[in-house]
Formats: sequence, structure tokens, C-alpha cells
Amino acid sequence: MKLGRLNHVGVATPDLDAAIAFYKDVMGAAVVTEPFVLESQKVRVCFVETPQESGALGTTGGTQIELLEPTDPDSAVGKWLAKNPLGGQHHICYEVEDIAEAKAWFEGQGKRVLGEPRIGAHGTMIFFVHPKDMGGQLTEIMERPKGAH
Repeated sequence: MKLGRLNHVGVATPDLDAAIAFYKDVMGAAVVTEPFVLESQKVRVCFVETPQESGALGTTGGTQIELLEPTDPDSAVGKWLAKNPLGGQHHICYEVEDIAEAKAWFEGQGKRVLGEPRIGAHGTMIFFVHPKDMGGQLTEIMERPKGAH
């Protein structure tokens, strides 16, 4: 398996509208997608776009910040927020070419995959790997969106 680019950093928040205002007013975000509800994960979600920049190390950026507000306190994000009421970094997400191959590879390494692959907020297949198997960081693995480079 070959790990792809960092697609996004997931940030849990108790108030999505306040988080959007923070990213626009304090962080200077110019592009924030329209919030929507992802029923399967019981969250209201939007993406903060970061700009791509060219420099001495090549083109960088283009990573997103995924803002997550639980719609149900018993959801995974709701339970996480109960322990971290101010919110904060919830997970990181890497792209892979083939979700089934990636799942088999992680499981072959003895990593705990949390559930079966399912459709994520980008409309592509995803799964999560337990933080205790990933250096303390909940890690989302996402099949690269078709047409993305």
C-alpha cells in the first residue's frame, strides 16, 4: 500500500457556526463550504479550504480542515466532545488509491480498523484506524476522489 497526501484534518466543535466564523474572521479563510448533515456519522460538517502555494519545495497546501459538530450526543464525535468540551483536533485523513487494499494492509499489520469501509463526507469510501495503533492519533483512510491528483 502507498500512503497518499494528507487530505484533511478533522476538528470537532460544539458550535459549527462559531467555528466557521473563527476560521473566516481570525484565520482569514476565504473559502468555507456550505455545511451539511452526514446522517451516517451523525455530524454536521463543512470544509475550510487552504490555498495551494508554490515555493522552493514545490506546490504545497490544498489541504482542508473538516469542521465537525455532532447532531447526536451519542455519536462518535459527540462522545469525543463530552471528553473534550472545547473541541479540537479529532482526526487526520490520508488518501489512498484503493480502500480495500488499504484496509487489508492495515489489518495485516495488526492495526484495528474501526468498522467496515463506508461513504464519508467527500462521497468516497473511508475507514478509521484506532488511535492506539496509530501513535495516539485517530486516523481516517480515504479513497482518493476520482479525478483528484
